Amino acid sequence: MKALLLAWLLMSACAAQAAITVVDDAGRRVTLARPAQRVISMAPHVTELLFAAGGGARIVGAMNYSDYPAAARSIPLIGSNSQIDLERVIAMKPDLLIVWQSGNTARQVAQLQSLGIPVFHSEPRRLDEVATSLLRFGQLLGTEAAAQAAAAAYRARLDALRARYAGRPPVTVFYQAWDNPLYTLNGEQIASDAIRLCGGTNIFADLKTIAPQVGVEAVVQKDPEAIVGGKLYTPQDRGLSIWQPYRGMTAVRRNNLFTLDEELLTRPGPRIADGAAALCRRLEEARGKRPLQR
Repeated sequence: MKALLLAWLLMSACAAQAAITVVDDAGRRVTLARPAQRVISMAPHVTELLFAAGGGARIVGAMNYSDYPAAARSIPLIGSNSQIDLERVIAMKPDLLIVWQSGNTARQVAQLQSLGIPVFHSEPRRLDEVATSLLRFGQLLGTEAAAQAAAAAYRARLDALRARYAGRPPVTVFYQAWDNPLYTLNGEQIASDAIRLCGGTNIFADLKTIAPQVGVEAVVQKDPEAIVGGKLYTPQDRGLSIWQPYRGMTAVRRNNLFTLDEELLTRPGPRIADGAAALCRRLEEARGKRPLQR
């Protein structure tokens, strides 16, 4: 009898230890009975983070634009940011859903939560939170070793950038997310944190909306020293060429119109260290074009 009781106590203790509880980016406690084996990623950055954390093979479904790393392109899609195939989600029998607060609508999140499957909210808005996300995903999937290695490597790259560009003279920056209509990003989007790391100042950091629409006149009035935008995707895209007529602007006059890969700056995954490094080089280039002080 005592042996049976001891065995039961040991089993109960093991079961209790097997439970995993992680706090998500919405401040919610997400508990799994065991490491997740079948995960659905509801955003491209989540897919990248899962692969980097050692859990790529656990992803059974993903949202559109989940295209990195290359292996992600073969993951079955369960919908887009406008519509989710709930029947397909159910058929995949996931034990964890990871949603993106800014990219998935409240209706979509509510639909997913109604399925009774654990839902983790992912929204890294600071560069350091990418490492935190890696560690949390490692906990959820039981891939802590891979996640810790990835987080350490990522943090080392950030530390090197901070050391190199700390104390550099500030550069005012307009980040152009889209040209028609003209959209930018405020201080809460992670690209703005990359601008800060490089010694830049986002001229629209104080706007309340994460991706606000702004007017050309407002940009001209603020007269940024540098304008940063993404690559062109179609022949109809004008990109940063829209600023050429405004030759009185500092950024135009000094040819500080910089095109970068926006995925590296706006997707909160480990590759943002690459995007930040490229941005820092460009802002340093802008500093080098300043008139000599006499």
